[in-house]
Amino acid sequence: MENPAMPEVDAHTSFPSSSSGNDILRVETLQYAPGEASCHFEETHTIFMPLASRPIHYLQAQDDKTYTGLYRKGDILITPAKIPLFVRWEGEENCLQIQLTTQFLQSVARETLEQNSDLIELIPTFHVRDAQMEAIAMMLHTEFQQDTSGNRLYLDSLANILAVNLLRHHATKRPQLPIYEGGLPPRQLQQVLDYIDAHLDCEIKLADLAQILDMSPFHFSRLFKLSTGKSPHQYLIQQRIEHAKQLLKQTDRRIIDIAYECGFNSHSHLSKQFRQMMGVTPKVYRMG
Repeated sequence: MENPAMPEVDAHTSFPSSSSGNDILRVETLQYAPGEASCHFEETHTIFMPLASRPIHYLQAQDDKTYTGLYRKGDILITPAKIPLFVRWEGEENCLQIQLTTQFLQSVARETLEQNSDLIELIPTFHVRDAQMEAIAMMLHTEFQQDTSGNRLYLDSLANILAVNLLRHHATKRPQLPIYEGGLPPRQLQQVLDYIDAHLDCEIKLADLAQILDMSPFHFSRLFKLSTGKSPHQYLIQQRIEHAKQLLKQTDRRIIDIAYECGFNSHSHLSKQFRQMMGVTPKVYRMG
């Protein structure tokens, strides 16, 4: 089959959709009636994954190759930056689109895998199954369906895991991950814990914590969990809840004010996390 024509379409107008993201990661849901579209993202690598329960027939073209066939939920299409993509679908489109910036992927290659980022390229890939990538994609989908503010550390961690997965399994060179043993030295761990305690009311990025110890965010996350038994995001939420418990018992401040001081973006955000950890709402805990 000959490849269909690839019209030049600006990336910002190709796929209008509901979306959210930050400076390294963007997540969008694409929902359309049967049709076709093309896109050409210059500075972002893109992962597409159907969300519909019924298989959909696609025709896809990228990198002078064409694929035609059924995509089921969990099947993945990978389109590297600068590669034009044409897609035609015959059913109701319901697709997850995840994008990582070229700059971020290069930094992960350089800092985490110690690879020359100029020599690493992602491979344009049709219809691949990758259990870890599917799991990460679904966690991102769930997170972006909610209010993601206050969860930057969690999103950064998922973005780093996703980037490493892409580089290890879907790149022209496939580096090996180092083996992690022993966790962080006590002095270094204490530095990080002190920083978290002093910035509970702030947006903490994974890169901020890793920079304290001059290591990559991916390495830092692994060593932190070995040391504490919790991911950086889990530990941060725990400490915010502990601080909220103190303020609820020791002061008569409004719960919304306590939420802000502890780094939550709303009363409901605090209540949700508090109930998950303590089994009761902040109001009930205060009265108990």
